[in-house]
Amino acid sequence: MKKKNRWLIALSAVGIHICIGSVYAWSVLTRPVMAEMGLSLSAVTWAFSIAILFLGMSAGFLGGIVERMGPRNSGILSACFFGTGLLGTALAIDLRSQWLLYFFYGCIGGIGLGTGYITPVSTLVKWFPSHRGFATGLAIMGFGFAALVAGPLMRFLTDTYGLVDNFLILGAGYAVIIVLSASYLCPPRKGEIPMLLEEVLEQEANLGTKRTMVGPQMTRKEAMHTWKWYALWWIFFTNITCGIGLLAVASPMAQDVIGMNPAEAASLVGIIGIVNGGGRIVWSTISDKIGRGVTYMVFFALETAAFWVLSSASDSFLFQALVLGIISCYGGGFSCMPAYLSDIFGVRQLSSIHGSILTAWGIAGIAGPVILSVMKETTGGYAATLHLFAGMLALAFIVAAVLRWRNEADKKQWALREAEEASC
Repeated sequence: MKKKNRWLIALSAVGIHICIGSVYAWSVLTRPVMAEMGLSLSAVTWAFSIAILFLGMSAGFLGGIVERMGPRNSGILSACFFGTGLLGTALAIDLRSQWLLYFFYGCIGGIGLGTGYITPVSTLVKWFPSHRGFATGLAIMGFGFAALVAGPLMRFLTDTYGLVDNFLILGAGYAVIIVLSASYLCPPRKGEIPMLLEEVLEQEANLGTKRTMVGPQMTRKEAMHTWKWYALWWIFFTNITCGIGLLAVASPMAQDVIGMNPAEAASLVGIIGIVNGGGRIVWSTISDKIGRGVTYMVFFALETAAFWVLSSASDSFLFQALVLGIISCYGGGFSCMPAYLSDIFGVRQLSSIHGSILTAWGIAGIAGPVILSVMKETTGGYAATLHLFAGMLALAFIVAAVLRWRNEADKKQWALREAEEASC
């Protein structure tokens, strides 16, 4: 059998994520959907929120199934759900049915998002066993960059062919790309890469406390019975809640606070997309050097300070620098999480464990925008919300610090135990 190229494997993973990551470009279609269906802004926004909710929930509850099916079959499953969701959205718009919109785009499309999101992660880790942070960054990078491709594409298709045909074309096109990408995904065989993951982990076991693995490999059930899983869930939830809350209001906030015009604010949103995607690969690569625990502590230290300063920032340059810094950490939090999970719980059921953590994303996708919008209406400004986010991130920093301390202690104990067993 012909050897596969691991960079084409990486490209296939990115291909899947660029397709499903188009959900982040939903705002481009918000006004056309409102005009076509006669719905309010909040009603249309709920379609996006439901999609993110089902992304997290499906990844959490279907993670075990995805693990057993393998990347090829789970990718095809994702294509079926995501493609059907977009085709059904076209039907909902044509019939002007709000509930069909929620069902197809939110529920069915959201399930496709969740299964597609976790499909390539564990596979790519196996192809880059010595650089697991870099690997997960590659896998998830496409999701952050997707809006840069999908936004202009959606606008062109809608202006040229109409809103309904836009979803028909995207549904069919994305389904084909996901299926083709998934068809190339498979674990590496001996001889295709210098060292298989199992060999790397065995080699790491001889490094004692310098290795990345904290302890023994765990199943999803075993992982979820540890306090560390809940600590990671809270870390992930906090980072997403604060980051996605800022993303939801970046454009109007820039116009209200520093007086940007709509065109300038739109440009800022485009740059945010670049930083969101770029931050995923940059931070995940850094995490291979300094460790995942330290990386998350850096995230929360920077974000706590940035949100606090942002609450009173009026200078245009400072405002944009703070927003982009926060979004960089937000994107990095996504890409570093699978590698952190593999450090703590192993790779035995990485897709399943990663999926269970993604339930935090589903809840945060609703919590962040809701918290910000409610507090904005109550206080008349953004300062109180930004102070709240800074407090949440400060707490997350403490949790991350305790988790790192515990991991280092467990790593020493496990290394000592292995040394004693080897000497017997």
